Amino acid sequence: MQGVRPAGYSQPLVSLFITFEGVEGSGKSTHARALVARLRAEGREVVETREPGGTPAGAALRALLLGAESLPLTPLAELFMYCADRTQHITEVIAPALAAGTVVVCDRFSDSTIAYQGYGRGLDLGLVRGLDAQARGGVSPTLTFLLDCPVALGLRRARARSRAGDRFEREAEAFHERIRTGFHALAAESPSRVVVLDSSGDAAAVDARIWAETARRLETRE
Repeated sequence: MQGVRPAGYSQPLVSLFITFEGVEGSGKSTHARALVARLRAEGREVVETREPGGTPAGAALRALLLGAESLPLTPLAELFMYCADRTQHITEVIAPALAAGTVVVCDRFSDSTIAYQGYGRGLDLGLVRGLDAQARGGVSPTLTFLLDCPVALGLRRARARSRAGDRFEREAEAFHERIRTGFHALAAESPSRVVVLDSSGDAAAVDARIWAETARRLETRE
């Protein structure tokens, strides 16, 4: 989708919804920020966002879900909160940006819900997918980068930056292994959308592959 180019941007407006997924400590947030910087340097208009927390309501939900004072939740309550965050996020941020012909880069989206609450928590996958579909309202990523690394490595990275850890970083490795299995299953379901990248090695090489794939997708939509 193309729109009218605002002052200050040298490239035509092309909507592209890109998501970054992965286990804890996989590097998805770091690589998402690097892509946003590269896109802006190339003259693209970009909305950088995340889940949970991409709206004021989402920020409040994020504190309940992941903050230092996060409360115990049942798996179903956890799922409802993520879906509430998503529907608000779609309405306030993602859908308007895409309609305006903007690149949206989002740190986590629906794949994380299916992997964490479905595969990780063991909720019925049909239920998780159905609630997520309602929350998304027909909006889906065009391109997803799955940053993949061994669970033990990812948890070492995550726990090194935050000794206390959030709700998920404090979970046992077996929980995270189930999540990783879920991500790989989702990637196998959607090979044209999901690009799996080994994030256990050289970060610069990963960034180069992310940019090459993003540039290719942009070219096909212009």
